[in-house]
Amino acid sequence: MGENTGTLRQRQLYNEKPIKAKRMVDSVEIDDDLSLSSDTCVLLNQGETKTETVIISREPLWATAIQMFIPFLLAGFGMVAASLVLDKVQHWPVYQNVTEVYILVPALLGLKGNLEMTLASRLSTHANLGDLDSRKQKLSLITGNIALILCQAIVVGFLASIAAVVLGWIPRGEINIKHALLLCASSIVTAFGASFILGLVMIGVIIMSRYFSINPDNVATPIAASLGDLTTLACLSWLSSMFYYIMDTHLYLTSSLIVFGLLLVPVWAWIASQNEHTHKVLFTGWSPVITAMIISSVGGLILDFTVSTFKGVAVFQLVINGVGGNLVAVQASRISTELHRIGTPGHLPQHMQICISPCSAFCDKKETSHAETAQMLMLMVIPGHLIFSYAISYLQAGHTSFTIIFMVVYLSAALLQVFLLLYIAQVMTLSMWKHGVDPDNSAIPYLTALGDLLGTLLLGIAFQFLYLIGDRDSDVGD
Repeated sequence: MGENTGTLRQRQLYNEKPIKAKRMVDSVEIDDDLSLSSDTCVLLNQGETKTETVIISREPLWATAIQMFIPFLLAGFGMVAASLVLDKVQHWPVYQNVTEVYILVPALLGLKGNLEMTLASRLSTHANLGDLDSRKQKLSLITGNIALILCQAIVVGFLASIAAVVLGWIPRGEINIKHALLLCASSIVTAFGASFILGLVMIGVIIMSRYFSINPDNVATPIAASLGDLTTLACLSWLSSMFYYIMDTHLYLTSSLIVFGLLLVPVWAWIASQNEHTHKVLFTGWSPVITAMIISSVGGLILDFTVSTFKGVAVFQLVINGVGGNLVAVQASRISTELHRIGTPGHLPQHMQICISPCSAFCDKKETSHAETAQMLMLMVIPGHLIFSYAISYLQAGHTSFTIIFMVVYLSAALLQVFLLLYIAQVMTLSMWKHGVDPDNSAIPYLTALGDLLGTLLLGIAFQFLYLIGDRDSDVGD
């Protein structure tokens, strides 16, 4: 075997289950049932035959659970803090008089799924493949990805404001130019600032995770969410309120910020286009980001309606949406990383077939299945929401009484949301890969946007159901 083996190289990989190696030597297939103390990638070369075989040791389930749950809790408390902010700012004059700001909330908060979580998923894959170990390559990846997300942030922020103006115009039949400029300036500046800050945080988290041998797929996306909601919402509320008070006297300021922001787009686009790691994404990654923004804007329209009817929705909307988005992003990121390890887009491995039923996504017993991870993520839903609801209740936030009936209905809505998202993630990620689309760039924006839409819709239905059965608060329906 010695002369046939060729070269041997190692890189750190992560997966729940081991995959038995198969190699071709002199046209004879040999099975290797190897027991390795560390994760190993074996590259076999012989003449014209080149077969890359990945041997992936099992990532202990308890380690995966801890790595997931701690960032999940941190992200949850970040969402609780953001919910408290939304519960407070909904009474500000700008939210009362320019209600289209509510439409911006899910769209801009969705940027963490469209941009930061996608960035985290992309860089997690590079980290797991060892691409961040080289100083030169690390610098190239960081520069290209920061330029890419800033370019996308400005464009998405601008389009989100246009969508908010249009969706606000539909029921009223008129457009207030001052309000439109306020929405546009607030959206662009918020998107740019939040994406820059969170992008740097994500890069730091992934580099540190790699340094301490922690799987970044398990921790990066929840941490992106832990700061994303609070940072973005605080920025949006402060800026929109400031522009609201000066829009009658300093309208030129908002106009200048819009023009300056749009002029920066070609600058960041040029930097990203010159980078080998982001050149392709710059030209192919717009569809999922923009589609996700539109989906989130529809969720914002639902939020605008439900908040005007049920004041208690505001404090729970960010929590239910954030929990669903965080959990499904972890699952999508892990599946995408495994796909990158063992193949190329367009070629789906035989052991990873597209699910055709929810049962296969949650109960599959195959060693290479992600069903165990899905089950673990589902188990986090109820404890997580109970902890976050207790924090909201302890801080006496919101307009909702925490009755047993309310908690049962609320938790049912949350479980249904996460169940649907995890199933959709399994089907969507594998389908994208089979059709030659890199899920690192496309899956998470769609999934987090669907999480926002499903969460807001199910929460609205839950409050309407509670109202109908008589479990209502004094201000509901006023």
